[in-house]
Amino acid sequence: MKPIYIDYLNALDIEALAMTDAEIIGAVEAGLVAQGKGETVIEPRVHLEPDPSFHGHFNVLRGYVAPLDAAGVKIVGDYVDNYMHGLPSEFGILNLFDPRTGTPRAILDATVITDMRTGAVTAIGAKHLAKKSSKVLAHIGARGTAYWNVRLLDHLFDFDEIRVHSRRPESRDAFAAKLAADLGKPVLAVANWKSCVEGADIVVEASRLPEPQPLLKTEWIKRGALVVPYGTMSAVELSLTDIMQKIVVDDWGQCKGGKFGSLRAHVETGRLSEATLHAELGQIAAGLKPGRQSDGETILFWHRGLSLSDIALGKAMLAKAAENGIGQRLRFA
Repeated sequence: MKPIYIDYLNALDIEALAMTDAEIIGAVEAGLVAQGKGETVIEPRVHLEPDPSFHGHFNVLRGYVAPLDAAGVKIVGDYVDNYMHGLPSEFGILNLFDPRTGTPRAILDATVITDMRTGAVTAIGAKHLAKKSSKVLAHIGARGTAYWNVRLLDHLFDFDEIRVHSRRPESRDAFAAKLAADLGKPVLAVANWKSCVEGADIVVEASRLPEPQPLLKTEWIKRGALVVPYGTMSAVELSLTDIMQKIVVDDWGQCKGGKFGSLRAHVETGRLSEATLHAELGQIAAGLKPGRQSDGETILFWHRGLSLSDIALGKAMLAKAAENGIGQRLRFA
């Protein structure tokens, strides 16, 4: 047997890559297009909850992207109390394999990949589903994915006003300050959900609630807005879907099952079903179904996170790393 080596990119390597906003969005959208064309296999995510008292769980995401010739498995922990230990709430590892032989190909730190690809899916959703004239962004939550949501959305829309809110004042103030410095524009940290959400063109809800609680009120959503709720626990009212002309998800197979997700109650009560679902985002990205068709449409986009987005971004990072001599090779066998 020939020697087998694994490409390894740790967090420092990925930082050195300095992936641009356009590179991140382009890689993830290519994965979504492949999904829309039926060129992927997505296994519904599974969860491991070691002990409820730890206030966290692991997500295991599995997929195959034929155009990229890659299969992958990502394991990411999601622990809401990690800030008390000076740690990010999420740590992840992405493993890539040869889909024909099962040979391991690469291991990547997936912590920032998770943040980047989540932000990219939010941004790509808005690209197809928000009004082109959107100028006011409301963002609830300041966890790791939140930064990339705002950064990549602003890359596409160049907002006039960005409002952010999170439960802890220190987290929302620091979040707003970092965004303002990196984006070169004011970012307003607000004290409550209503003042953040009301009247915004795009509303992203990425809260971290310990249990479902309807903190985002349907009456605050203006006509023609795009709402993107993806908290692990639901923070929206059941009536939210009643005002939507279109509901789009990233993958219906993932969204219709499992114990977690911002619209879990809407699925269980029949408000969201295959009959009421407009499309998966990949179908829209591939041009197979329409996105927004008028400024008056109020649209909801729910994404739970796709293995194929991790795989697509990981592959793009490996290609850039090879071009720039970044990363390490580990002997496997």
